[in-house]
Amino acid sequence: METPIDRRSFLASAATTAGIVLLKTAMGQTIQAAGHPLSAAKDQVLHDPTHTPGPPPSAIGTRSRFETIKLAPSDTSSRTPLQSLYGIITPSDLHFQRHHGGVPTIDPTKYELLIHGMVDRPTVFTLRDLKRYPALSRICFLECSGNYRGNKPELTPQDICGLTSQAEWTGILLSNLFREVGVQPKATWFLAEGGDAAVMTRSIPIHKGWDDAMIAYGQNGEALRPEQGYPARLLLPGWEGNTNVKWIRRIQVTDKPFMTREETSKYTYALKDGKYSQFNFFMDARSIITFPTYPLQIDKGWVEIRGLAWSGRGRIDRVDISTDAGRSWHPANLNGPVLDKAHTRFTYLWNWDGNETEILSRAVDDTGYIQPTLAEITALRGADLGYHLNPITAWYIQRDGQVFFKPPATKKS
Repeated sequence: METPIDRRSFLASAATTAGIVLLKTAMGQTIQAAGHPLSAAKDQVLHDPTHTPGPPPSAIGTRSRFETIKLAPSDTSSRTPLQSLYGIITPSDLHFQRHHGGVPTIDPTKYELLIHGMVDRPTVFTLRDLKRYPALSRICFLECSGNYRGNKPELTPQDICGLTSQAEWTGILLSNLFREVGVQPKATWFLAEGGDAAVMTRSIPIHKGWDDAMIAYGQNGEALRPEQGYPARLLLPGWEGNTNVKWIRRIQVTDKPFMTREETSKYTYALKDGKYSQFNFFMDARSIITFPTYPLQIDKGWVEIRGLAWSGRGRIDRVDISTDAGRSWHPANLNGPVLDKAHTRFTYLWNWDGNETEILSRAVDDTGYIQPTLAEITALRGADLGYHLNPITAWYIQRDGQVFFKPPATKKS
């Protein structure tokens, strides 16, 4: 008499014969796992990394071929993929780029930095000279003051505000060089000049040079990338990216600003009364949700909202999250370290009920500054907006879980 077999036993037996194992996932789903050790097919063995030695050690490391994150380049800039990164350090090759005359090629053995003007001892420093001073490292963000796009739903965090990145910068304090050359007491400004084809120049208040300004030659443990100012750049933590002059070759100390192109016709913004605001150095507090965002589609249930917040005036004090289009706000968790003038990670656990909604984040720094809406910005500055836009950013979630960017209103409803 034959022993009866039920359907479940029959399927399990057939799966084993075919070299397939039925497994349960952590979520309780049954999946088929090919390559049972008792009946693995030849082609499966050839693709099993435990059967074939991989490449030997190489001269330089590479990413997995399964990781395809990259910058989003345009004619003048390349944007960092904020939605694809972990932690707070941006890999050097994914740091945003903004150039005004292309990337120059500078021989480090011929590099020179001249400091002159209202100083007692005008001096030319070579790269070797700079590296003889006490070195220090600090983590801080850089951000272009034109870092905002928000005109259509099909935008990612990279598209919206990908002109910000964070690195560990290594170099020397500019104040050490100021002491070396003997900056005169009546000096109130200095001109920083770059060695690119645009000969980028910006006027900087002298107090920033005495405070935390650096001449950086290292980034994330290696020499600066050419796109970031190799062999040396000015670093002004918390100040708009354009003032952090790359490929720096000259500093002229003076008692007034020079009114260069980049601080008169450019990098100023209009006000409602027909005037323009000039010398807007600080990058104000800002945040953006990096998950979930366009073009993702989420499932009903628990979702960990994740994002970045930063402020050029100090530390992030808190980040608020709204999951009901701004009607109510709740504090997010700040993931350490929470550093001065640095990107800070935040998370918020949310149980989505499947109804359409909008999720938002707003940053508050330790000066008490609260990230505004675009309507609040335009109420103060009018509609002619171009620089220093840091509006609260919303993501619209449809009933099917599809996520889109929600372009903000310029007027209060």
